[in-house]
Amino acid sequence: MDKQALISITAPASGKLLTLSKVPDPVFSQGLMGQGFAIEPNSSDIVAPVSGTVTLVSDTKHAFGIKTNDGADILVHLGIDTVELKGAPFEVLIKQGDTVTSGQSVVKMNLKMIQDAGKSTTVILAVTNSNDILNDLMITGTPEVKGGQIVAVMNVKETENQTTTKSGNKYDQLATEIIKNVGGAENINSLIHCITRLRFYLKDESKANTAVIENLDGVITVAKAGGQYQVVIGQAVVDVYDAVIKQIGPGFTNDAATAEAVAQTTKDAKKVHGVWPNVKQGVNNFIGVLTASMIPIIGILAGSGILKGILAALTGFKVLSTTSGTYVILNAVGDATFYFLPVVLGFTAAKKLGSDPIVLGIVGGILIYPQIVTLAGKASTASTNFLGVPTTLVSYVSSVFPIIVAAWLGKYVEKFLKKIIPTYLRSVFVPILEALILSLVIFIGVGPIVTVISKGLSASLVSIYNFSPALSGLILGGLYQTMVIFGLHWGLIPIVINDIATNGHSYINSILSITMVAQGGAVLAVFLKTKNKKLKEMSLAAAISAFCGVTEPALYGVNLKYKRVFVVASIASAIGGALTGFLRVDNYALSGALIGFPAFITPGVGIGSNFYGYLISHYATLLISVVLVYLFGYTDKMLAKRNDPMNVENVKVA
Repeated sequence: MDKQALISITAPASGKLLTLSKVPDPVFSQGLMGQGFAIEPNSSDIVAPVSGTVTLVSDTKHAFGIKTNDGADILVHLGIDTVELKGAPFEVLIKQGDTVTSGQSVVKMNLKMIQDAGKSTTVILAVTNSNDILNDLMITGTPEVKGGQIVAVMNVKETENQTTTKSGNKYDQLATEIIKNVGGAENINSLIHCITRLRFYLKDESKANTAVIENLDGVITVAKAGGQYQVVIGQAVVDVYDAVIKQIGPGFTNDAATAEAVAQTTKDAKKVHGVWPNVKQGVNNFIGVLTASMIPIIGILAGSGILKGILAALTGFKVLSTTSGTYVILNAVGDATFYFLPVVLGFTAAKKLGSDPIVLGIVGGILIYPQIVTLAGKASTASTNFLGVPTTLVSYVSSVFPIIVAAWLGKYVEKFLKKIIPTYLRSVFVPILEALILSLVIFIGVGPIVTVISKGLSASLVSIYNFSPALSGLILGGLYQTMVIFGLHWGLIPIVINDIATNGHSYINSILSITMVAQGGAVLAVFLKTKNKKLKEMSLAAAISAFCGVTEPALYGVNLKYKRVFVVASIASAIGGALTGFLRVDNYALSGALIGFPAFITPGVGIGSNFYGYLISHYATLLISVVLVYLFGYTDKMLAKRNDPMNVENVKVA
């Protein structure tokens, strides 16, 4: 059993004590730098939070590090994005190698200069080797703290036991393999590191065996940028770096460059230049939030989808009546997750985006409040107003995009309300006012915009179908699942319902059915190709759900997460849609995908040309989707890329 030691941490500044989750910088708030806390300072004096040796003073003076005698590495980061100020607001009183005592004044920080530059003054403390040394970090301070006051206690393993484990085993062996496969010490000019990567300057990069390094246990991936050969390690990078330097010698180090790389990592991970890169990053951020919010419920979504598919088959073959108690109960079990999706997503998205999960869950409940859903269901009552402001109500049942928008706005609304509402009234008025404001933003802003766009798209697609069914199938098949993501598909649903109610059939629903098969085929290809056990399990369940007519698990659990899979699936869907339109496949019920095949049997005729057209179009789409994604859409290297802690897709939020 490991020995333990307790180390007190004092506040590095006077001010308001915060948890890391409240820090508006995902590198810290998501724990990528380790456990810790933050302070909103109200004075310029920065003190040492622990006693120990100064291991880092950034060239831009915005960060310093201290190593305690018990082996804890403490990083103090002064402000957010203050690296851009190039040291101007800071007067540093220490240097690397100094011994400091807890409470000793180490930096003078000009808060006004930082605020005038539009930067945050938040002082952040992180135990950067938390994963290796820390058993627990207990925050003991009051909301308002004084510099030098004890605010936290670390429960750490004593270094004797820890060092033996690390140096004698895992990191030494990994270091040996890395050195060997970058071409040996003779191929290394120098080595530095940032907060997640070993950055080699090699004499000849062609001598490096990238494939071998990427598959080493402890290596996430390899990247090449700026003349550097970067081996991505994650939080254990300092330990691996030390092990490498121990083997190749201190002559290969560059402490100044390492300090600069550590200081710049957060900035470089977030900063993007140009219109297109910013648009691309924005899309990546949105998809990242969307998939992360969905991941906790993917399992029950897939199970619910399969149950709904089984019920569709049983009712289609007249085994079960839709009016029976058995059907009603089973349908409630299968449908509840989708009906209350805005409530669940409000909670999960808020946790991802830093808003209040409870308030956002309530906002989701407001969006699907029964009376609002009833009003939105009738054209005569959908148009209404709030205090004279006109709006058009739409049904948000099973919707995704609106509640994500609300979760994104939530933290800003809450921050604003806390500024204007006195402390003694906040607990009562902030939550309800936040719920009211966010709901109105959706009802008056997002809802009408989505309605106008969806109606315009729907009218255009119907016009195109009347002109050329094949062209309509190509466009609708390629775009429909993207429309689903943004809630723009609702304009088509009334058209499909009206077609079936008045004409007894719907050509458009046949094309929509194709899109489900394409997404299911894509995730089936991932199941067949990946060697990752967890992804295999998720992909198979999502594929079955999609073939049962429910694509959410496939979309949000796999296909969007690995964007190329979704793009290739949409291409396959477009091809399948064009084939469906060309064959003029008709649908006779609000059902589809593979499980809904009875809906393609022509009433009064039975199995005939329409059903054969269904078989050709749907199974051809399935084959095309599986083959294209298997060959061009997915590789397990995507797993390594997404696991890179400094991949912008992981550390940025919308």
